[in-house]
Amino acid sequence: MKESTGKTIAGFIFGAAVGLAAGMLFAPRSGVETRKKIQQRAKEYTDDVSQKISSKLDDIREYVGETGKEVKEKAKKTKE
Repeated sequence: MKESTGKTIAGFIFGAAVGLAAGMLFAPRSGVETRKKIQQRAKEYTDDVSQKISSKLDDIREYVGETGKEVKEKAKKTKE
C-alpha cells in the first residue's frame, strides 16, 4: 500500500473524530438525541471506511495477481 493512502485513511479517521467531538460539544440536543446521532454518524463513518478499505484491498489483490502473472511469464522465458 502506498504511504499516501495510509496517510489519507488516517487523516480521514482523525478528521471524523474531531468533527464528531466538536458536534457533541456544540449540539443543542438532549443526551438521548445526541447519543442516537453519534451512533448514526459512527455507523456512517464505519461504513465509509470499510468501503474504502475494501476498495484498496481489491486494488492490492489485482496488483498482486498482475505481478504474479508477470513473474510466471519471465520465469517461463528464462527457462526456455
